[in-house]
Amino acid sequence: MLWALFILILCGMPGKDIPHISFLELLSFDKLVHAGVFFFQFLLLTRGFLLQSNQKLLHTHPKLVSLLFCIVYGGVLEILQQTIFEDRSASVFDFIANSFGAVIGLVLYSRIDKRVLSRLIK
Repeated sequence: MLWALFILILCGMPGKDIPHISFLELLSFDKLVHAGVFFFQFLLLTRGFLLQSNQKLLHTHPKLVSLLFCIVYGGVLEILQQTIFEDRSASVFDFIANSFGAVIGLVLYSRIDKRVLSRLIK
């Protein structure tokens, strides 16, 4: 959930306040960053849901709940960027990149060594 808060803070920053790295801009790096952030969000949520035992739905269907959370959260962030956040605008392509990152997380989750994920959560 801390990672989700971090994403919210980044998405809520005015565009002029986001650091610009020229060589990354030349590579059109923006969509890869969106996908990477939501890929990581998916991994963290899924691992966290597997570790908890209070909510049966989260524990029994962690990948599905994580995927749905990431897609909805990505959509809500784009709406907030259009309506509330200063100097920001919504982009359907950002939403697609966010969702794509979560889907890649879903596809690759079982292939990622659990020891790596457990180190990230600690």
